Amino acid sequence: MDPLLIVAEWWWVAPTAVAAGTAGAFGLRRRARRSGRRLAVDAARHDLRAAQQTVVARRLAAKVARADYARIAAERGAGRVGADRVAGARRMLRERERDVKAAHADVRARQVRLSAARASVPAASAPRPLESLRAEHEAITARWMRYETDPALQISYPAMTDVRQPATAAYLRAAGHANEMRRTVELESTPAGYSAYRDAVSELDGALEAAEHRARVLAGEAPSTAWQEAAQDAFARSADAIDQAAGAVASAFAVWSARKRPRDDR
Repeated sequence: MDPLLIVAEWWWVAPTAVAAGTAGAFGLRRRARRSGRRLAVDAARHDLRAAQQTVVARRLAAKVARADYARIAAERGAGRVGADRVAGARRMLRERERDVKAAHADVRARQVRLSAARASVPAASAPRPLESLRAEHEAITARWMRYETDPALQISYPAMTDVRQPATAAYLRAAGHANEMRRTVELESTPAGYSAYRDAVSELDGALEAAEHRARVLAGEAPSTAWQEAAQDAFARSADAIDQAAGAVASAFAVWSARKRPRDDR
């Protein structure tokens, strides 16, 4: 048979095969999304978009703070505002610049989480991300319940069941929030809902860790970290004191300069 006739008769085979392959890939992805296998990926992508929007908003806030600082510094040079206003504007600008750096770091972390979620999409027979997250939530709750049900643990660590302890109260609040997020995502499994539930479970795990550490401190089994918190507070206060001192020095220098100016007696 003439090769040209074969090409003319079967030209549609290759495009159809490519289209079928593409449709098949989209179909697999759609089924994976519908089954919940890609829920963690969709949630990570949702988080990344939100973090990127936060960067844009914080950059704008830093730009506004920079303009405000320039305006107030100019008014200070004209003698219309005090040094405390300049120091306050400078602190605000520094805070906004730190916010921008933190937002950029959050974007990088979200990008890593998205890559990890893409690399760990479960197989068809493996537990879905929501099922794994529920299992993690239940493991944390079971870990807490040991302090409620084991008499030996109750005697050794009474702070774990004492709601007057701030760390214990914080855990109970985190537990209530995690349960609420779980009910929400089970009613409607969305990327945003899964993301909120995942973060709530992570917060719950951290709250339980803090409560356990505090209970061990009260039982005399672990060193307290209060000195670290006090050091951080002292550092923050010293930074504010430095800003205030700088403003006072600027004000004193301005007064001294005004006194040194020769008077115009003419």
